[in-house]
Amino acid sequence: MAAPAMQQPSFLLANLKIDSTTKPFLQCCQELVKVIDDYPVKELHLIFPWLVESVFGSLDGIIVGWNLRFLQACSNQYNIVMDFLNPSGPMMKLVYKLQAEDYKYEIPVSFLPGPVKVSIQEGVLPDCPLLNNKLHFPLSGLQTLSLALNPFEYYMFMFASSLITPKNYSLGPHVSSLDSAYFVLVDTYLKYFLPTEGSVPPSPFTYKRGSVSPPAPRASSVPFAGYGTHSTSLLKRHISHQPSVTADPAAQEIWRSEALLQVFVEMWLHHYSLEMYQKLQSPQLALLQYRLSMSSMLCQPLTPPGSGTLDTYQEPFTPTEEHVLVVRLLVKHLHAFSCSLKPEQVSSSAHSHTSPLEELKRVVVHRFVQQKLYVFLQHCFGHWPLDASFRVVLETWLSYIQPWRYTGEKTNPQTDQNKGVPEKWSLFVQENLLMYTKLFQGFLNRVVRTDLVNVKNALMVFRVAKVFAQPNLSEMIQKGEQLFLEPEHVLHHRQHRCFLSPGHGGSFLSARQPVVTDRVFRVKSHVYGLEGQDCQYKQMFGTELRGTVLKLIQIIDQARQTAKKISDQSAEVAANNSFMSWFGMGSPDLNYTFNGGEVDDTGACVKTHEFLERSLDYLCQIFRLNAGQLSQLMATLGSGQDDGNSKQLPDCVQGQKGLILTDLGRMQVINGLRRFEIEYQGDPELQPIRSYENAILVRLFFKISSLVNERFGGHMDALCSRPDFLGQLGRHYLASPEAVADGRRRSPETRVTAERIRRPRLSLRMLASYRTLLMLLLLYLFGALFSFGPMSSTLLILTGGFLYGLLSCPVWR
Repeated sequence: MAAPAMQQPSFLLANLKIDSTTKPFLQCCQELVKVIDDYPVKELHLIFPWLVESVFGSLDGIIVGWNLRFLQACSNQYNIVMDFLNPSGPMMKLVYKLQAEDYKYEIPVSFLPGPVKVSIQEGVLPDCPLLNNKLHFPLSGLQTLSLALNPFEYYMFMFASSLITPKNYSLGPHVSSLDSAYFVLVDTYLKYFLPTEGSVPPSPFTYKRGSVSPPAPRASSVPFAGYGTHSTSLLKRHISHQPSVTADPAAQEIWRSEALLQVFVEMWLHHYSLEMYQKLQSPQLALLQYRLSMSSMLCQPLTPPGSGTLDTYQEPFTPTEEHVLVVRLLVKHLHAFSCSLKPEQVSSSAHSHTSPLEELKRVVVHRFVQQKLYVFLQHCFGHWPLDASFRVVLETWLSYIQPWRYTGEKTNPQTDQNKGVPEKWSLFVQENLLMYTKLFQGFLNRVVRTDLVNVKNALMVFRVAKVFAQPNLSEMIQKGEQLFLEPEHVLHHRQHRCFLSPGHGGSFLSARQPVVTDRVFRVKSHVYGLEGQDCQYKQMFGTELRGTVLKLIQIIDQARQTAKKISDQSAEVAANNSFMSWFGMGSPDLNYTFNGGEVDDTGACVKTHEFLERSLDYLCQIFRLNAGQLSQLMATLGSGQDDGNSKQLPDCVQGQKGLILTDLGRMQVINGLRRFEIEYQGDPELQPIRSYENAILVRLFFKISSLVNERFGGHMDALCSRPDFLGQLGRHYLASPEAVADGRRRSPETRVTAERIRRPRLSLRMLASYRTLLMLLLLYLFGALFSFGPMSSTLLILTGGFLYGLLSCPVWR
């Protein structure tokens, strides 16, 4: 490659593009490192957008990039990629070089999340710090708007977008998202720019202007005020023409941390409607004060701006399991980051000076992720398939509502479970009340429609029940509900009291807050800010939800009984099917095949019925059901059951087109309590070839039988129609036996086919069974021991078969 001074920038970019397609990957990366070190910033500026697209792919998905989401540690390129993209690696060195010169790179607004894009195109500026002072207004109108991002923001935007941009990847047979280069890089960036210990390492380059503007200018008196101010019309606020604001020294310390967090949150947590997005821009305190001031009036309160429901306009986007796993990683790290707040900072007075990073730890969870994560999880609870893949969503939810797990203290899980939730987290529970109550109700709605005999589904019920059964947690939730339901006419005189939210200097970890903060305001602000002023709150410990819980307990107990029967029969079923299924003698009932166990939190293998038994115990602890109430509930359930339930039809009602399952019937089918008897009801000669049959012989004997039946069908009809002994014998051998037993309840489909009269015919299909062939082979070997030849043995076998059929003929009964 030519020396820097001899080559023009255009030639540099052209040569790099050619090298990327012709040279090995390692050599390309080595040359890129040399270019970043040797070339001036003015030339690096021209190759930066191409290089970022080459790594992460294009926003439209046409350029795939380096396949970071499917690059595993076993790959030869893995270490090269990780070294190149490391926070201290060559790529970030290039970012810092360009950052020092204050270059800008444009991102079309059309590639922003749906609600943000629509809001901007309608002429309303969403109040997002990532967008402040960055909108570029072209002459052609609002439809071609773009964001002018600095190099660091541009790099992180492309990195975050590559997770949700659909691309045509060539997937391998087994890909683990947790081991992918992308997942590891997300974890590395979070630990580097949001450290739990120490501070963010400074940039290795000095800036010409002396400082770099933070992502969102803010006054020192109102920290992190970018989240929660009113939206402004673009026609009234020409942001791109505002003079630049010199950042204060405090902002310089953490502006990269804020930028990274804002990009991740905006790009990964955007499952909300346009109306919900606009509602989230309004300050929660303003919504609450509006409601409280109107509650003292005798007239009906008007609906304030920003209220509404979530279901008006939903963006058609469904997250993948990989997407949810990355969100969970973000949630876990932010909890660890927030919990690493220094004790001296927690107990400091309200007027003491705290470092910007420590102040960010105070507000990061509440101000940055709470609202968007709630709507994201609510969307997943309502749209995710009813299968075991929901586990990733469930664990993300459980990670958020248990911040005490990420305090850095190493404790025994059993001891920690008995110890309970520390009282200092009661304010966090109250300020996140909907995360506990509303999403728990959403989980109940899912689980009553789920097959709990499946061990993976039973494990999910166990996980949720165990979390909510932690000592003190249910009391904290109930206390939060009591605060929210406190009558408003009692509260309107408190409006003059100070409301110190985490977004305005407060923290859920601060010991000084209970003195100056009204918790009722906090809880109501949280609920109204997420659900709107007209929300109808359903109590988690109220009468209505208690009825749903009792129904769930009945379902769990029924599923537990079914799973216990399956577990007891598993050894016998496995033994029979392992050898006898080869001869066609194994159990054909796949509904009662044991599906093994799963590993619980302690690493022990637990079976389905054991998970369900523990879940019942935890639910009784949560909702305070004593042994007498539980036994009475189970007795009521058992009074309508008997030992023959498994042989009865599920609960149905007669419809115009046959039987229709009721809700109870669906529950019985899902949990294996009752079932329709599924069996083949067509022509026995045309049923699918079984695993215990020889396919070639089945087809051969079918052709022979068809020729015989076609040629001698009339004679067979005449023989079987005779009333004498020969007629009885002919019907025994030639007439197809009915599959329906007298008095046996069958599925609705069977009653129609049971009345069909089958013509007499010869069937040789039984001779194609491996069991029959093995029995014939043993009989021939047994005859050979007594010196019988093949013909003699065949004659004896036919004679024995005829005599057996003659003795079993109905005429002798």
